Amino acid sequence: MKRRAVGLSAWIVVVLALFAVRKSTVTVTAQTRGAVQAPNLEVDPFWPKPLPNHWLLGSVTGVAVDAQDNVWIVHQGGSTLNARTEMGAATTPPTAEACCVPAPPVLKFDAAGNLLASFGGAGTGYSWPRLPQGITIDAKNSVWIGGTAAGTVEGPAGPPPEGDQPPRATGARGAAAAALARGRGGAAQGQRDAQVLKFTGDGKFVLQIGMPGKVDGPESSTTLSLPANIEFDAAANEVYVADRGNHRVVVFNADTGAYKRHWGAYGNKPEAADPPPYDPAAPAAKQFRAVSCVRIARDGFVYVCDRESNRVQVFQKDGKFVKEAVISKTTRGDGAVWDIAFSRDAQQRFMYVADGHDKTVLILNRDSLEVVTKFGTGGRQPGQFFGVGNIAVDSKGNVYTGETYEGKRVQKLAYKGLSNVTR
Repeated sequence: MKRRAVGLSAWIVVVLALFAVRKSTVTVTAQTRGAVQAPNLEVDPFWPKPLPNHWLLGSVTGVAVDAQDNVWIVHQGGSTLNARTEMGAATTPPTAEACCVPAPPVLKFDAAGNLLASFGGAGTGYSWPRLPQGITIDAKNSVWIGGTAAGTVEGPAGPPPEGDQPPRATGARGAAAAALARGRGGAAQGQRDAQVLKFTGDGKFVLQIGMPGKVDGPESSTTLSLPANIEFDAAANEVYVADRGNHRVVVFNADTGAYKRHWGAYGNKPEAADPPPYDPAAPAAKQFRAVSCVRIARDGFVYVCDRESNRVQVFQKDGKFVKEAVISKTTRGDGAVWDIAFSRDAQQRFMYVADGHDKTVLILNRDSLEVVTKFGTGGRQPGQFFGVGNIAVDSKGNVYTGETYEGKRVQKLAYKGLSNVTR
């Protein structure tokens, strides 16, 4: 009896220790050596098929897959295209009639890469973002889009950081400098993007949450600031917004846009002040630096990208913090965690992390948040990346990536099953 009691006590200690680990931070700096299985992906160099009408993509800032395995993208169009070499046919008068003009901001492809539909841009009843970013297709085939152009604000947040603004254009050289800044993700001066839009699948406006330039801070229940990504929870009919400028995740009713709840890093109350620049030697920031994505797994856990802090934080749907992982601790600059997607097996065993700064995609074990392997290097050839900022997976396990900055493209990597990798 005594031996059995000791054994039971030891078992309880182990369970409690495992629970404590689950609640803790995982810093991914070392990996267990040996052969493990990981998704095997093969790039399709002919996907998508050529666009009509001399259309050209600008910086791709959102990729999503709907229930029919159609692939949707949003891109930033003319504001990120080079006026001299990429928009000759769009100038007045045209400087190069053969090429090119910006494609409509929202494009829909089938799994074979055929263009099925397109829409987007200014319209009646809504405020189209100056720099659209993030796209999600909900269970009713509605299309959700955010925006991240810095600019003037009317609320207490004050002016945007100086580094988010393009240089003032004065004369030909100044105009060229402004065009270059736009090509790097900036936009002409105007109101800050602070709105999320909802459309039907054929582009009819349905709902707008927030107003451009109207920013009331991170405790607001009605305003946003630089909403970078949207996620839909069908079970609760809610949308989760990666509210980058407010350092928080905020949740709304998907039909009415009514506010439900919000939270910051570790489930803390978000603050308006920006944390200091990322330093790998410093303690972890208690606030989000740049919330670039929010994703919900089948088991109900909410995964949040804190891009410039190189970390993923995991929450329950009520905002209770569960755990986090630092993915690439030494990465500075734009950060290593831009977007995430889950594998399509029943357990969603793997998690893909788009690392735009390091120009690669990491594959993590979703349970342990440890890096299993990665694919892609910097470059412009098929299977290489430049600014890979968005990622999505279809029902067959095929992976789709979007590249921002000067990448300006979307790629398909076909799923070929699992294979052994040595790490």
